[in-house]
Amino acid sequence: MSREKGDVPASISSNCTTNYTAKRLQQELVDITSNPPPLCSAGLKGDNLFEWIATIVGPPGSVYEEGIFKLNIKFSKQYPFKPPYVYFKTKIYHCNIDSSGEVCLDILDNKWSPAITVYSLLLSICSLLSDCNPKDPLVSDIARLYLKTEANTIVVHARTQGSMR
Repeated sequence: MSREKGDVPASISSNCTTNYTAKRLQQELVDITSNPPPLCSAGLKGDNLFEWIATIVGPPGSVYEEGIFKLNIKFSKQYPFKPPYVYFKTKIYHCNIDSSGEVCLDILDNKWSPAITVYSLLLSICSLLSDCNPKDPLVSDIARLYLKTEANTIVVHARTQGSMR
């Protein structure tokens, strides 16, 4: 079987991808350890470069304020070309995080880009804790409750502002 010019055998291609992934993860580990995102930290789970543990402190002003949330991040050999699998180990009541800890976040799916780092991913998850996305819920019952509560808050705020004029 002959190869066309420029084709790389699968075994070599796979090894190159794995080496690139390992180098990328090592650099991200150095970066996030020396300069962690606000309210976040991350590091290896044991000595496995492809599995990390992250911690997010609930953002100030959110219903999760000062809570401590543990997450697992699992990287495939195709990282950064494929997103990592991220899930919460700490139970959390959130419309974009289900009871098994799975996270519904566009950058972990169709909006993934190899330019996204663990640093920016943790910031996005932290932001999700401050501002959930009930229009793309993983838990629709919680999203409905959020929308109902949010609508009532908006009505009260609008009435208060209206009576001040």
